[in-house]
Amino acid sequence: HVLSGGVLAMDETPIKAGRKGPGKMHQGYFWPLYGESDEICFTFSPSRGGAHIERTLAGRFHGVLLTDGYAAYERYAAGQPQIIHAQCWSHMRRQFERALDSDPAAREALEQIAALYDREQSIRARGLHGEDKRQARQEQCAALVRDFWQWCDAQLQRMDLEPRHPLLKALGYVRERQSALAVFLEHPDVPIDTNHLERGLRPIPMGRRNWLFCWSEVGAEHVATIQTLLVTCRLQGVDPTTYLIDVLQRVGMHPAARVEELTPRCWKTRFADAPLRSDVEP
Repeated sequence: HVLSGGVLAMDETPIKAGRKGPGKMHQGYFWPLYGESDEICFTFSPSRGGAHIERTLAGRFHGVLLTDGYAAYERYAAGQPQIIHAQCWSHMRRQFERALDSDPAAREALEQIAALYDREQSIRARGLHGEDKRQARQEQCAALVRDFWQWCDAQLQRMDLEPRHPLLKALGYVRERQSALAVFLEHPDVPIDTNHLERGLRPIPMGRRNWLFCWSEVGAEHVATIQTLLVTCRLQGVDPTTYLIDVLQRVGMHPAARVEELTPRCWKTRFADAPLRSDVEP
């Protein structure tokens, strides 16, 4: 269901999983997918290679793929005519934050990006959708985006920026990604950033501090399944404890052909009003 929508956000975050040698663990990655219906699906791969993107999406997703600036996403999307690649303004903004101490012009960039976010927030507050939202973005955001591109082009003409200068790196980041950063202007269902996905994947970096790692790659795959259910419960406004108590009892008698009815989004509409309870509950 996550892959059947028209907009998909995808990211990757590291996790130690599997033994690499005496006293060492292998660096694996969770790759969360965030769909249009506020569902998140964590997948696991032992590497950060683009092959996992191919295995996960090939032939299964058609629409707008929203990501950060990791080049593997761009390479994959470039060879898929059924996919439009959009990129995250929040990740781009961080490039200029890193340049703040190096050049005062970075603050000008942050102010222009802040003005764009203010317009986007105003549009969101009006509850606009579809063509109305696209038109509002064209009227209120498109000019700000064009002005920002022009400002970046002007800064790139400066002769005082050395190749390693943080501001020059930020400007180069923008120049290489202009078309992907502008996708949200024409596609009203595409968020301006991947912040919703980053909020959803937060249990993974929190886990690196709490449960530290996955002892095996099989364990990491199980963690991905568990976090898929728990995080999606929260996104759907479902109490995870109530959900798990019900589903762990119901799954043994539920038809396997209709297992999707036990996912949090479907369970919410079918069973949430009268969930099965535990005998040991007070």
